[in-house]
Amino acid sequence: MTEPFDAPAIIAAKRDKHRLSDAQIDWVVDAYTRGVVVPEQMSALAMAILLNGMDRPEIARWTAAMIASGERMDFSSLSRPTADKHSTGGVGDKITLPLAPLVAACGVAVPQLSGRGLGHTGGTLDKLEAIPGWRAALSNEEMLAQLEDVGAVICAAGSGLAPADKKLYALRDVTGTVEAIPLIASSIMSKKIAEGTGALVLDVKVGSGAFMKDLDQARELAETMVALGTDAGVNTVALLTDMATPLGLTAGNALEVAESVEVLAGGGPQDVVDLTLALAREMLAAAGRGDVDPAEALADGRAMDAWRSMISAQGGDADAALPQARETHVVTAPEGGVLTRLDAMAVGLAAWRLGAGRSRPDEAVQAGAGVVMHAKPGDEVAAGAPLLTLHTDTPERFERALEALEGGFDLGDAPAPRTDVVLDRIG
Repeated sequence: MTEPFDAPAIIAAKRDKHRLSDAQIDWVVDAYTRGVVVPEQMSALAMAILLNGMDRPEIARWTAAMIASGERMDFSSLSRPTADKHSTGGVGDKITLPLAPLVAACGVAVPQLSGRGLGHTGGTLDKLEAIPGWRAALSNEEMLAQLEDVGAVICAAGSGLAPADKKLYALRDVTGTVEAIPLIASSIMSKKIAEGTGALVLDVKVGSGAFMKDLDQARELAETMVALGTDAGVNTVALLTDMATPLGLTAGNALEVAESVEVLAGGGPQDVVDLTLALAREMLAAAGRGDVDPAEALADGRAMDAWRSMISAQGGDADAALPQARETHVVTAPEGGVLTRLDAMAVGLAAWRLGAGRSRPDEAVQAGAGVVMHAKPGDEVAAGAPLLTLHTDTPERFERALEALEGGFDLGDAPAPRTDVVLDRIG
């Protein structure tokens, strides 16, 4: 067949700051999926998009072309409305684990298609795979049955959803184009729109441990994604949330599962509880159930019941002991004072180097590896008291993890101002 366009001309157009036509975008995404546009050409186009941007109609068309590359799911047969949440990723961000069963316990189905971690941000599937027997891969039929029966599912996205995105995501990761806002927004939203959820709440992280270090950049990304969702008929809102400090007191896989279960049992760190409830309220409101208070479902045990049902439906044993690392190392406070800063990126890198994360897609993770934090900014600590405990099966990793933590925290005299975890709302 004769192709209607050629890749060099499209690359040159974006290089020279021209907007791409609908027909050019449709062709280049489809041709890349088919292998007609080769990785070197798509790399050049991705870099041109990173440098010169796209306007809102271009981003919307690019997203639509990625959706059109695969199948769309349909949850209209379910007896309850659906809502989903997507986080742009951070350190200690285990919110999906307590959130999905909590929202399900309030009468809204949660089809949560999640991923594995790469780099310093942990993946939800890696965390859940620390639970003995739990499986991430479900067929569409199994997913629908579980949503009807339990109300929540957290599983791997099937290969049929936005295959163009899967191919482009891997390319961006190795070509320095991950940060391009049009490509981030279209990557996230193509999968979420194709997934077919009726409502979507975006958790856009801001700070040292996040993709977006800068509030204005994060706001631009959030506004772009809310517009894409709204234009596609999905009720979409975004919260900008703080990721200067890790969420909760754990970063790792099994460690974060244990903390999530604490939250579902009515305890857990206040920042994790606050963000879980804030996102739950947004999801319920977006799905038309704003009259339900999720705090009651946490307090009366319904959320914990939904968690247990969700885990067992996917083969997991909610009562089994979680894996524990064989070796630990305690980092103590060099002096007394108030912890004024605990850098999320430093903790995330340490957890990664201890074995909780991966540096290439096929690498295995250690279920028990990670970091436990004994204090958060604003807490007073005594000289010699434990600040962090490092966990790993391979003690030779301690040295590089400790290097990551150098300069990662400050102790002072004045109390650190405690900031709210939710910084702004868009939508």
